Amino acid sequence: MITDEQREEALNTPTELTFWTWVPDIQNEVDLFEEAYPAISVKVENVGQGAEHYQKLRSALEAGQGAPDVAQVEYQYISSFVLTEALLDLVPYGSDEISGDYVEWAWNQVSPGDETWAIPQDVGPMGNLYREDILAEAGIDEAPATWDDYAAAAQSVKDETGSYISNLGATQAGQMIGFMWQAGAKPFGYDGAETVSINVNGPEAKQVADYWTGLIQDDLISVDVDFQDEWYQGLASGKYAGWLTAAWGPIFLQGTAESTSGLWRAAPLPQWSAGEQVSGNWGGSSDAVLATSENPIAAYELAKFINHDEESAFRLATEQFLYPPQLSVLEDPEFSGQQLEFYGGQEVNALFAEISETVDTDFEWLPFMDFVYSTYGETIGTVIAEKGDIAAALDEWQAELVDYAEAQGFTVE
Repeated sequence: MITDEQREEALNTPTELTFWTWVPDIQNEVDLFEEAYPAISVKVENVGQGAEHYQKLRSALEAGQGAPDVAQVEYQYISSFVLTEALLDLVPYGSDEISGDYVEWAWNQVSPGDETWAIPQDVGPMGNLYREDILAEAGIDEAPATWDDYAAAAQSVKDETGSYISNLGATQAGQMIGFMWQAGAKPFGYDGAETVSINVNGPEAKQVADYWTGLIQDDLISVDVDFQDEWYQGLASGKYAGWLTAAWGPIFLQGTAESTSGLWRAAPLPQWSAGEQVSGNWGGSSDAVLATSENPIAAYELAKFINHDEESAFRLATEQFLYPPQLSVLEDPEFSGQQLEFYGGQEVNALFAEISETVDTDFEWLPFMDFVYSTYGETIGTVIAEKGDIAAALDEWQAELVDYAEAQGFTVE
């Protein structure tokens, strides 16, 4: 374990750290860190988002030069960097001391075993954003509580208003995996070494697939590719009477469908069994310290400060609108008690804080999620767009993933 003396020395030694992140204006939180530790200078770099970010990070690691000290990493990609021993285990630096300060499932995403590979930054527990006025026109006075209720509501909304109750993004793997997560599926597993488990076509996953196949083939759900012009227009025009999304969705929607302010409400996801309260997660990321850092103590303190210091974490949630995993923010009335005009004055943050407590804590990823997502689009995405049998496509996806894993030298369970 790093001693207090070692930590004190590192934080008082003139040091320059490099931090790769795509979070807008995160320099504001970095400034707080530099004020607290004036000997440390942090260079913030945005080298791209998504695939571009990871490609540059992996290239720098393979080249043995140019990698940052701290990098933003989405939860589903952590294991791929663990596989190549690219991340620093943060336990010797004191991460266990703060593990209880985060919602349990989010901490498990960065610490699936005895090691801790990153500090959670934001999460995406899933809920239901819906147009109260469109549902009311269809004779529905509250959000559907179960998936059976949701299917019945979808029929009423289409019959009475012509709208779709929501859209299932044809190529959106994150949303579908979130639905599987809620249903109790365990599609992926990794032991941190050479063994993986792949079960994307298990009974829970196929239950989800059959459900959406039925709604799509009955023309009760649209399958527009999300985050493109037609989809944005659909949210603003009432083509969709709702959006099954994550906790980052409410703020995003306000900017996308500004003209519909006051008409939206938020609710938990419909449940598979009446009376349950279970959700899945879609999105979120962490800050990891690279094993190549020459200043690991200072780098850990930066990753911790950004996401653990109360003022910094609160500002991430209220200025950058990242949905927080930090209990200090979730329990702060100034955050949870915000009444959003766009949602008729509803305390949406408080609702998603409750939802976050219902996310299954035991969900893992494969160390090659890049391949998982790319093949999702080719298999599941294509079938959704063509309104085909999603469950059958899961079998094809399963076979592709198993073949790939074995070709890469993994033992598949």
